[in-house]
Amino acid sequence: MKLFSTRDVNNKSIFKDAIFQGLAADGGLFFPESYPDMSEFIKNCHGMSFNAIAEHVVYELIKDETSKESVKRIVNNAFNFKPEIMRVSDEISILELYTGPTCAFKDYGASFLASSMEEFLGDRKEKAVILAATSGDTGSAVAKAFEGKENIEVVILYPSGKVSPLQEKQLTTIGKNIKALEVKGTFDDCQKMVKEAFGNADLCSKVNITSANSINIGRLVPQSLYYIYAYSQLKAGNEIIFTVPSGNFGNLTAGLFAKNWGLPVKQFIAATNNNKIVPEFLTTGTYSPRASVQTPSNAMDVGAPSNFERMMTMFDSNVDNFRNVLMGDFVSNEDTIKTMQRYYSERGQILDPHTAVGIFATERFLNNNKFDKNTYPIVLSTAHPGKFVEVVEDAIKVSPKLPEALSSLLTKEKISTVIGNEYSELEKFLLSNY
Repeated sequence: MKLFSTRDVNNKSIFKDAIFQGLAADGGLFFPESYPDMSEFIKNCHGMSFNAIAEHVVYELIKDETSKESVKRIVNNAFNFKPEIMRVSDEISILELYTGPTCAFKDYGASFLASSMEEFLGDRKEKAVILAATSGDTGSAVAKAFEGKENIEVVILYPSGKVSPLQEKQLTTIGKNIKALEVKGTFDDCQKMVKEAFGNADLCSKVNITSANSINIGRLVPQSLYYIYAYSQLKAGNEIIFTVPSGNFGNLTAGLFAKNWGLPVKQFIAATNNNKIVPEFLTTGTYSPRASVQTPSNAMDVGAPSNFERMMTMFDSNVDNFRNVLMGDFVSNEDTIKTMQRYYSERGQILDPHTAVGIFATERFLNNNKFDKNTYPIVLSTAHPGKFVEVVEDAIKVSPKLPEALSSLLTKEKISTVIGNEYSELEKFLLSNY
């Protein structure tokens, strides 16, 4: 899989190296030079298992770098869980992506990246330090995926007081090779500090840091797999509309990759909360990143989405190219909560706030457009409602039942290191500990 930097097409890498680099040396994000045509395979993949699809797609992408046996090990070590499609209304289905170990869609990217790194580190005889910023689910998925991995240390930055209590427990109770840094600031501060670390050549010469955020191409490849799997579970001839609750836009970028490999998608909808930078861009043609604002769907509280740089590369920075395959919508806090209340009172369905954003945006889209009976709208349901107990309880006055993976955390002790939101504090921690 030949890659180049979004900031310099002459800065090249391959997948096997890029997953350890995280960012390109010039600060850009790795992007594929070309897209393999998998349209024939995808057309005939109906009824296949998730892992069988994953093995085929991943091997097609990196077959010049490794063997089928290696890919099979990576896939089977990463995935002992799979997505599920569930109808939630007469017109809308959700793709349940919270069946993994931390009950969030980030488990797919994190588990695959951890499995890939462990497989490829065997050839390198070196130690890697994973550095990741999280607004909620990324950090917990990364922490769990890399727990106990040999030769891999993990440092996770999260904004103090701005993740749910359960998310914080997932970040701060593992210990071992996982370190949680509680930053006195916002997620954007955390992300900026991480980017500064990767851009500091002196630090990188002393500490072998790499990323597990969605800036890492190793996170996006596996996230594309469940789009293809969703298609495989439908009848031939269905045209899919995918609505993607979006914050840092890695999940949506992965879906766009799948489309470029041959997945037939009628429409993508980028559904955001009041952090509506990309929907505004799609309307006005002007991209104006700014400080994030806090909402009930906190994992999407991102004011400067890092993967937008990949999307600009994909669409040649031309807003009309974006609009050909993607529309944007943003959902207010009030409409998010009302959607949660309506689905519970009318259908007994408990939604997490991020899925509620996606469902409301899909409903509005369907109300404003006419489609035939073969159109199949799917909302990516990104997290179990139990991860957002406080928001759910406040909205519907009912506490969601926690799966064992979450309930077992409640009695565990939080262990974190509090730091300020200046890069110098992160650098000091890294140099002192690694």
